[in-house]
Amino acid sequence: MPPSPRPTAALAMSRKAAEAILEPSVLDALAEVVALEPPPVLDDFTTDRARSVLTDVELLVTGWGCPPLTEQVLAHAPRLRAVVHTAGSVREHITDACWERGVAVSSAAAANALPVAEYTVAMILLTGKRVLESARDFRAARTEVDWARTPRSTGNYRRTVGILSASFTGRRVIELLRPHDLRLLLHDPYVTAEDAAGLGAEPVSLDELFARSDTVSVHTPLLPATRGLVGRALLGAMRPDAVLVNTARGAILDQDALTEAVTAGRIRAVLDVTDPDVLPPDHPLWSAENVLLTPHVAGSQGNEWRRLADAAVAEVRRWAAGGGFAHPVDHDRLAYLA
Repeated sequence: MPPSPRPTAALAMSRKAAEAILEPSVLDALAEVVALEPPPVLDDFTTDRARSVLTDVELLVTGWGCPPLTEQVLAHAPRLRAVVHTAGSVREHITDACWERGVAVSSAAAANALPVAEYTVAMILLTGKRVLESARDFRAARTEVDWARTPRSTGNYRRTVGILSASFTGRRVIELLRPHDLRLLLHDPYVTAEDAAGLGAEPVSLDELFARSDTVSVHTPLLPATRGLVGRALLGAMRPDAVLVNTARGAILDQDALTEAVTAGRIRAVLDVTDPDVLPPDHPLWSAENVLLTPHVAGSQGNEWRRLADAAVAEVRRWAAGGGFAHPVDHDRLAYLA
């Protein structure tokens, strides 16, 4: 009996994303289980080549920069049954038309959550010890530091850390923080008190999270309901010298209110994202000494891209073998997940 033909697949993402994610060994691994349309990747579904490729495609392996899979695009892809995304959120390219057709969707959100969580935990611990300020002062003074004069507010013993949202990343942050001597608070309206306790965190209201925490870490997705969620009132409720860490989306914060709070010296901040992601050159956050700005580096970078690729290859193998995805995207949960 002849072997079953391999499902037909194509790659859809920006060429920059393809260069980062799709090493030759990754392409070889995909080609073992699907009939893979060779590069260049599809980064525009309106071209003649794209429409020709889409005609036979059963699976799309997507990435950053994938164009939206609209109803018009799907009309040229009558056999498309599944999408495996090599990054986190699928909001930019998976449309209602995909769900209406019943296209199965998988995402590497869980894989991408790990480096974000690692960055977050590192920043929580470093800011608790005031490492960045100490290093700056030591470089300037170039002399012995009197350790006995360290303020008792410095350190991570029984420090209270508040997690805003039990997203993939929020849950990983809680998991990685558990071995440390910290008090963990969680606010997420979709998580029950029992589930929060199971994660190892105390469930609290949004106001309480900001009022009680020494550090607040933001992990909520950017939705209409969360745009500007962290505003002047919540920032004003934070303890003096508390730290706000944001690795989610800049627009979740009221940036003007945050700028006022940090430039006044009330709180500190670690911002891997802002709104826009690159602030104007004259923005006061650039020169605020109690703010650490990083260029959206918390997510997968460098050798961490291989984790995303490996996750995608594993999902393609499962699907091609007739199994379900290990990391499916649930349409019903998209209303409150990243």
